Amino acid sequence: CCSSINYGESCQNNFPPLTQVRAGSRALYRPLSAAVVSDGRRAETASLLAPLSGGVSQQQVALRGFQTSAVSRDIDTAAKFIGAGAATVGVAGSGAGIGTVFGSLIIGYARNPSLKQQLFSYAILGFALSEAMGLFCLMVAFLILFAM
Repeated sequence: CCSSINYGESCQNNFPPLTQVRAGSRALYRPLSAAVVSDGRRAETASLLAPLSGGVSQQQVALRGFQTSAVSRDIDTAAKFIGAGAATVGVAGSGAGIGTVFGSLIIGYARNPSLKQQLFSYAILGFALSEAMGLFCLMVAFLILFAM
């Protein structure tokens, strides 16, 4: 009927009834993992998936797999927190590096007080580089938490 362009003909008989479309769409927006999580709700899942044999295409069923469930989002959130915590460990290394730089400054000054100005400039350079690495680690932690 509607394969050729006939403006006078009606295409009503090619579409499923509205109740079948509503039931099929209700089953499609339900997360796929909800069918796997609980065996006690198997009857409810079966009643929701039953209309899929009617007017819903195979492509629409395949699109259901891309939806994420609450369990999947919780796992993603936990992974973000674990990754951000692992990235923050570098800040502790930065603190240890700064302590080592200024400890070495004191030892160097005690050995040769005449090199005070040159040793201090090297210490400031070491402090800046060590602090920059700590800030990079903190930036990566915030990127993991808020940008992904």
